[in-house]
Amino acid sequence: MSTFMAKPETVKRGWYVIDAAGKPLGRVAVAAANILRGKHRPIFTPHVDCGEFVIIVNADKAILTGNKMEQKYYRRHTGYIGGLKEVQYKTLMAKRPELAMQLAVKGMLPHNTIGAKSATRLKVYAGSEHNHAAQQPVAVEV
Repeated sequence: MSTFMAKPETVKRGWYVIDAAGKPLGRVAVAAANILRGKHRPIFTPHVDCGEFVIIVNADKAILTGNKMEQKYYRRHTGYIGGLKEVQYKTLMAKRPELAMQLAVKGMLPHNTIGAKSATRLKVYAGSEHNHAAQQPVAVEV
């Protein structure tokens, strides 16, 4: 018996919805990253993009445990001298909770072309409403 290898042409992609209300940001991000990568499927093949679409709702109600709201920072650099930009997670979660969730999920995906392609299938919404009802997403419990 030979090892099964999934082919990109035969992968069928489903839609999943995760409710982040009251759940730790990292736990939701892990669940989303596993589905985006396709690790929950029995046909998972590391070098083939087997992942599915993920919708995360209520990103503004996700929680950070411990003192992360005050001590954790999102840092980026503009490329210019002295161009380090820092945003405290308390501010980031108040103003742009979708970005905080996207950054958490993107950091858990592989840093190559498969990870970049998987990140495009992530849809994050701050509220409980999303506009993907036509795709009939399946609810996932974290």
